[in-house]
Amino acid sequence: MTFSYTQLFTFTEAVFRSMGCPDDHATLATETLLSADLRGVDSHGVARLVGYVRLWEAGRINARPRVGVTYETPSTAVVDGDGGLGLVVGPKAMRVALEKAREVGSGWVSVKNSNHFGIAGYHAMLALAHDMIGVAMTNASPLVAPTYSLERLLGTNPIAVAVPAGEQPDFVLDMATTTAANGKLEIAQRKSLPIPGGWAQDAEGHPSTDANAVKNGGALQPLGGETGSHKGYGLGAVVDIFSAVLSGANYGPWVPPFVAFLQPSANPVGQGLGHFFGAMRVDAFRPADEFKAHMDNWITTFRQARAVEGQQVLIPGDPERETAAKRLLDGITLLEPVVKDLEGLGKKFGVAL
Repeated sequence: MTFSYTQLFTFTEAVFRSMGCPDDHATLATETLLSADLRGVDSHGVARLVGYVRLWEAGRINARPRVGVTYETPSTAVVDGDGGLGLVVGPKAMRVALEKAREVGSGWVSVKNSNHFGIAGYHAMLALAHDMIGVAMTNASPLVAPTYSLERLLGTNPIAVAVPAGEQPDFVLDMATTTAANGKLEIAQRKSLPIPGGWAQDAEGHPSTDANAVKNGGALQPLGGETGSHKGYGLGAVVDIFSAVLSGANYGPWVPPFVAFLQPSANPVGQGLGHFFGAMRVDAFRPADEFKAHMDNWITTFRQARAVEGQQVLIPGDPERETAAKRLLDGITLLEPVVKDLEGLGKKFGVAL
C-alpha cells in the first residue's frame, strides 16, 4: 500500500505522543524516522516503529528523557541521552556539536545512554544548512562477526558524512560498515527472497544466501568480502570505539539488542547505545563560497566521468535525493507486513493510519 508522507507523519507522531513523548520530541522523532522512508532506506523508517514501541513497553526507552551534557571542553562533549529515543537524542547531540563548531570551528560529541537513532545520514545532514561538514556514527546490536570470527561482536555501525556544495546537490555518504544492513535481511525475509552472497555467514562461518542465516546463529559479514573484510571490520571497530568506549556507552557484545524479546546483557560495561557526531565549519579552513565552488567542480568531474556501458557514475547521496523527491510526490509504498504492524499499533493506541 502507498501512503503520503503527511499521512505517515501524522500517524507516527500520534504513536510517539501515545508513548508519552512530549509534543516537540514526538515531532522530532517522527521527522528523524521518516527521513529514512523518504530517502529509500525502508529498513530504518516506519518499519521500525513497532520495535520502538515494544522497547518502550519493555521499559527500555524513556519517553521523556532529560538529554544533557555531562562533560565538555570548548570543542568536545559527552551527552547522556537518559535512555531516550535515539531519534530525539541524536539530533539534540548533533546540535551541541554544531554550536561548538560555531564557536570554535569544530565540535565533537560522543553519546551514551541512547537507543537506535534511525539513519546516520539524517544527523550528518543537519550541518549542511550551516555551511558545515557533518559526521555521524553509531554502534548497534552485535550481529557482525569480525574477520575469521564465529562470534557476533559488532553492529552494522554506520558512518555518514555530509558536505555542502554550491550549485550542485550536497555530497552525502551514508553507509553501514557491513556488506548490507540487517534491515535489508529483514526486507528479504518479508519477501521470502534469498540474499546475495557476501551479506551473511551461517553458524559455522560459511557464506550463506539464506535471509534467516543471522536468526539461525550466523552473522552479518563486514564490508569487503572474502579478501577485504578486515577493512569493514576495522571501520566498524572505529565506530564502536568513538561511539561507546569514548562516551561510556556499551560496546562490542554488550550493546543492547534492538528487539524487545532479547534482554540486554546482565553485566553491561556502559550505558545504553553510543553515538558519535562531528561538525566542522567550512570557513574554519577556507572561505565557504570558495570551498563550495570547488565542491561543485569535484562533483561535476566525478559525475561526468566516462562510465561502463549502461551505467552512470553516481555521487554519494544521488539515489537517496532522487528517491526523496519522487516519494514526496508519489507517496511511500510499504510492504504488507509493515502495514499490518502499523495497523496493530493504530488499534493499540486508537490512531487511524
